[in-house]
Order: sequence, then C-alpha cells, then structure tokens
Amino acid sequence: MVKPKAVYIHIPFCSHKCHYCDFTAYVVEGQPVDQYLMALAKEMEISTKETPPAEIESIFVGGGTPTILTPTQMATFLESIRRYFPNWSPNMEFTMEANPGTVSRELLEVMKKGGVNRLSFGAQTFREDLLKRIGRIHDASEIEQSIYLAREVGFENLSLDLMFGLPTQTVEDIHQAIERALTLKPDHFSCYSLKVEEGTLFHHLYERDQLPLPSEDVEFAMYQEIRKILPAYGYLQYEVSNFAKLGKESVHNSTYWKNDRYYGLGAGAHGYVGTRRHSNLKGITPYIERLDKNELPIQDQYDVDVFEEQENFMMLGLRLMEGISPQKFQKRFGVSVTDVYAEEMKKLVNLGLLKVTENRIFLTEQGLIYGNEVFAEFLRS
Repeated sequence: MVKPKAVYIHIPFCSHKCHYCDFTAYVVEGQPVDQYLMALAKEMEISTKETPPAEIESIFVGGGTPTILTPTQMATFLESIRRYFPNWSPNMEFTMEANPGTVSRELLEVMKKGGVNRLSFGAQTFREDLLKRIGRIHDASEIEQSIYLAREVGFENLSLDLMFGLPTQTVEDIHQAIERALTLKPDHFSCYSLKVEEGTLFHHLYERDQLPLPSEDVEFAMYQEIRKILPAYGYLQYEVSNFAKLGKESVHNSTYWKNDRYYGLGAGAHGYVGTRRHSNLKGITPYIERLDKNELPIQDQYDVDVFEEQENFMMLGLRLMEGISPQKFQKRFGVSVTDVYAEEMKKLVNLGLLKVTENRIFLTEQGLIYGNEVFAEFLRS
C-alpha cells in the first residue's frame, strides 16, 4: 500500500459564516471546541495505527477558521499533530489557513513554535463594502496588519486568497485589489471565482434574483487581468487558479492535483488512503460521539477503481500548467495514455484545447479558458 505523505486537518469553527460558504463550518460560540480537539487527536491515533504514515511532506489545516482557536487550544492541537505524525521531511510544508483579524502575536508565535511555516490568509477583496457584502468579518486594513505581524513573527511563506466574480465587482476592482495586495509582497496567490453553492445565503439571493453578479464576459476579463498582472510581478501561474514566486508553489495542493494519497481528518474532511476515498461525518456532536467509541467518524467510503483513478489523474493533472507526463501515466497504470484516451485527446487537440508532446500533455491558452469542458471529456461514467 502507498503510504500517505500528506495530511489535511479540518477545524470547522469560525466567528461568522460567510455568505458564499458551503464548507463544513459552524459559528464557534457555544461549541465544544476542547472536546472536538480531543476527538481529533483520537482520530489521528486510530488513523495512523490503521495506516502508518510515510515521511510527511505536507500538512494543511483548513476550516472554518483554524485561527479561531485560542493560543492554548492551538498549542494542544499542534502537540497532537507532532505526536501522531512525528516523521517530517526536512522541507515539510505546514500550512495554516488564517482569517485576517483573528491572528494575535501570541497565537502566531504558538503556531511557529509548533512547526507551522506557511500561512494562507483569506483576504478575498480589499473593497470595504464588498467585504461586508460577502460576509467577511475583517476590513482591508486588517489584511495588511495581519501580514505585517506574521512577517514580524518570522513567517517567510505567506499566501493570499483573492476572489473574483463577486456581486457588483468590476475589472477595475480586481486590478486595484491586486495592486494593493502586491504591496504586501506575499509569496503566493490563490485566485478563485465565486461559485454560488446550494444551502448558502448567496444561493437564496440568487434564486430570488437579488444577487447582482458580473456577466460571464466580465468575469472572464477579471481572470485575464489577474493572469496579466501577477506574472509581470514574478508570480508564475503554475495551476489554473494559483500563482507563486519560484519555489513557493503549494506542496500540499499539488498532492490533490497529482492524485496522490492523503489523510483527511476532522468533521467533514475527505481523505484518500490506499485504494479508498472517504468522507467524515459533518456534525460536531456525531463526530465526537463516534470517536468516544474509538471508531473512525467515517460517513461514506468507497474503493477507487482503475478507471476512476485514470480519470482523476487526467482531470486533476491538467489543472497544472505543466500538465501530465505520459511516462508517469504509463508507470502508474501499465498502459499508454494515448491508448486509453486516444479519441478524447484527438478531439481536444483538433479543437485547439490540448497540446500533446512526447513528454507533456497540457492545456493550450484556449484550453485554459475552457478547462471544465476539457476535463469533462475524460469522464467515462
């Protein structure tokens, strides 16, 4: 069995749920946070006994808002990680998602001492009225203050999340947001378009025609503006939505794009261990109760067959600018990618969406624009 080299851990608490968020996240007030952290440590223990980890290359703590934890809770949490995942690669990347305005010097120092070496700040936008409209609790100045404080504490790898396609947002807004973000000199940008998901306040407003979203043409222009400005400042686009200074690409997210194995721990988390994918219970109380019985909190699981494995290899790998390697496909599956996907690749090449060489298969500029259509060609179910 291939041992996972990556760990995803979910902290499902936040101070306020954003209007677009469909993640497993709960307002922290009144929640049994300490009991949750104890249950999380139990899940780490059971999971690593069932499948001992390889040398860990990346850990990513997402949410919710992980930085909603108090310094004491954070220290306890990080000690649990060290206990059950003690064998770290010398270049191990340890990312903590953070919400601007929720990080104090004390909390940052606890995280740094506990091994965290990369912070991912959810800035989203610098337009004050838009921050309020999407339900963020911070203002633009708190983004800057959080970045400065993190640098003072000694963090040398910082990422900023920006969103485009937001209600009333314009191309000029995106331009100004990037220009302001660049003054903070982050090492990495993740730039995502808004997706209106069911069960969110935004979906409710959208259904009532009360969500003034930009047109598809304007949203596309926003994306192109991002792709024009960031490379001009030395941020190379290495994935559809991600840009980084050389050597600062996200190690952990590459685990997903390369379809590698990873532990998924915490309420609502997804994992991929051995030949099996699983998702955990989302509710805090059911999650804790299951682990109180020394049972894993799995809600759904299934074995991934070779056909799905091949689909994921193609669809996820093609998100990367480098694309996929025919040689790696052959080594992994024992067959040639040009044999398995001959018709699909010929069609996409003829449409000008895919480029195929001896060592690379990757999206063209046009293919990057119509990525979802390209990925869908590799689905067989």
